[in-house]
Amino acid sequence: MADTNPPMKPSRAYASGDDEIAVERRTLRDYYIILRERLWIALPIALVVSVGFFYWQVRKTPIYQAVASLQFEKPETVVTSQGVVDPSVRSGEDINTYIHDIDSNRLRNSVIQSFTPQERAILERAALQRLPAGATPPPVGALIGSVDAEPMRNSYLITITVRHEDPEAAALVANRYVDKFMDYLFESVGGKNEEAVTYLRARAEQLRKDAESSEKQLQDYMREHNLVSLDKSIDIVSDRLKSVNAALTTAKLDELSVEELVKQVESFKREGRDLLEISYIASHGAVPSLKTQLSEAEQQQAILTDRYLEKHPKVIENANRIAITKAELARAVEMAIADLDARRAAARDTVAGLQKEYSAQETQELSLRALSVDFNSLQSRATVAKNYYMEILDRLNQTTTFKNLDKIALHPLDRAVVPGAPVSPNVGASLRTSIGLGVIIFLVIAIGLGFIDDRVKSAWDVESFIGVNLLGIIPQLSSIADEEKVSLSESPTGSESGNEAFLGLYSSTKIQSKLDFPKSILVTSTIPGEGKTLISCNLAACFARHGKKTLLMDCDLRRPMLHRHFRQQNNSGIISWFERGARLDGDILTNADLGIVKLADNLWLLTSGGRSKSPTELLENPLFPELLERLKKEFELVVIDSPPMGAVTDAMLIAERADEVIYVCRFNRAYRKHIRLYIKALREGKNEILGIVLNGLSPRRIEYYSNYRYYRSYKKYYGAQS
Repeated sequence: MADTNPPMKPSRAYASGDDEIAVERRTLRDYYIILRERLWIALPIALVVSVGFFYWQVRKTPIYQAVASLQFEKPETVVTSQGVVDPSVRSGEDINTYIHDIDSNRLRNSVIQSFTPQERAILERAALQRLPAGATPPPVGALIGSVDAEPMRNSYLITITVRHEDPEAAALVANRYVDKFMDYLFESVGGKNEEAVTYLRARAEQLRKDAESSEKQLQDYMREHNLVSLDKSIDIVSDRLKSVNAALTTAKLDELSVEELVKQVESFKREGRDLLEISYIASHGAVPSLKTQLSEAEQQQAILTDRYLEKHPKVIENANRIAITKAELARAVEMAIADLDARRAAARDTVAGLQKEYSAQETQELSLRALSVDFNSLQSRATVAKNYYMEILDRLNQTTTFKNLDKIALHPLDRAVVPGAPVSPNVGASLRTSIGLGVIIFLVIAIGLGFIDDRVKSAWDVESFIGVNLLGIIPQLSSIADEEKVSLSESPTGSESGNEAFLGLYSSTKIQSKLDFPKSILVTSTIPGEGKTLISCNLAACFARHGKKTLLMDCDLRRPMLHRHFRQQNNSGIISWFERGARLDGDILTNADLGIVKLADNLWLLTSGGRSKSPTELLENPLFPELLERLKKEFELVVIDSPPMGAVTDAMLIAERADEVIYVCRFNRAYRKHIRLYIKALREGKNEILGIVLNGLSPRRIEYYSNYRYYRSYKKYYGAQS
């Protein structure tokens, strides 16, 4: 059944000889397989990078941020100075002009020069912590941190943001920028009324002296009567009186509560009731735990009494335990009662003390109110003098800046405050970023390796990319001994997974073949170790079991292996036959030079007859195709085991003489582009390619990498029967 997941982004590849574009549509399941196969490669790298990034982020020097804000006067808004109206409409150009003024070197230099020695010490604190002892700190210009001025969206505000390693320094620099920028605005507009300023300054000085004289008289009176201020003193005494009254009320309520508990205890004692019914005693100190122990011991005693006699050691021991627990519980109850008596005495003492303090505060409040007449008179005179002085001073300021204020559209709004916590490093944000980075790296590495990996591992690789039929999938046979693998298909008693896989390969070979018997089939691969000998042996055995007279022929003349698998001698065979004259007369089965050996019913073996470092002389000789034709007259099927195509050219020479070709690929071993080149070469040589056998897949990979479910179905069906 085909995968029903929606197709993902396709990756393109080119099929066989006609260069037809084959499109691989990867599903979510395919990406899950890619991630799963490369989990232990991508995950450690992603973890190292994300943990390293997080460690690097949190190890950064803490940076504090302070923000001060400036506000534009809204259009048609009257400012505080009398008669000054700003009718202009603000634009983006105006805002950008102010921001460039704040960012200018002129304002920066003005801010740097304005710092006092004490303020410079604040700016240098963070730098001195990093420098060795006795080192000279950097200049002030390098210590003011990062300063950014920017407009707030959808508002009449400009914010000045300062980032610094010291929180106090960040707030200091932000506020100093605001102050110096406002000074710059006042100075840049120009124009002052000097005569009015001179008069107002003289008048302000006279009123200042009058205000100071009145204030001095008020202060002398306050010192004489030990007052902070009359209203404040009265408020302090009144607040104290309220707090004492509240405390007295609370103490009396606590005393009543304790008295009620004491009466309840005495009532229980008179009535002979269980004191543990009182919640205060039941929850006091060790009483709850002792009650629990007593209950458990009594339950245990009931169990032991049912099981043993009264004088049984366990019964006696548990009875002693109950007695001890009861005694301890009684002492705990007595301690609770004693503690309650102590609380009652303490509550009475507290009430008495608070009543004395309440009386003293009442007396003090009455005394302060008697001084109110003289104090209010002195305070009123001092207030009037101060108000006159402040009015003249305000008029002086207005006169000085009257022509300036009607052109200044920007005013301070909020001063910067010392930040309580750094804005960087932000552990939460760094953690989220690190996790996201790790996930991205994991996905990029895993999926990237999946796209880069060109090795054969799926049915799509075989049928769409290479452009050849998939004859079958052979599972991993690692649990089977090497000497048994080549004979899995000789009898129905072989391994059920391997036996069924080779029977499926036999069926696919018959279906895909267009030639009738007799014929020869070449089995080859790309590189050594892909299992072509295993496929050759078991495929030949399958045909033999189905009644076809089959010859298994070892044409790997450089490295012959078939004689070892079947425990045969390699003294006679193809090489020895060629060296001894290459006779084909008579009965070929009894030809001593060839030494054909019968392995089983309908199955024979023709070994290589030795080794050859240059077998091309034999393979290109006309006698070799004559040998094949002679063998096809004797046998219905000749299965030829050849060398790998990627190692030597022998397989191509043999393929020219063979009727059909089966190509063996081991899972995740050979590259698709190499296989496609060799398949293309075989097709150009007019060879009939039956298909590719995908070898070495585990049952799990068979399930995930293909739509061929025969292995699971076989086990489920035949396992149920057995």
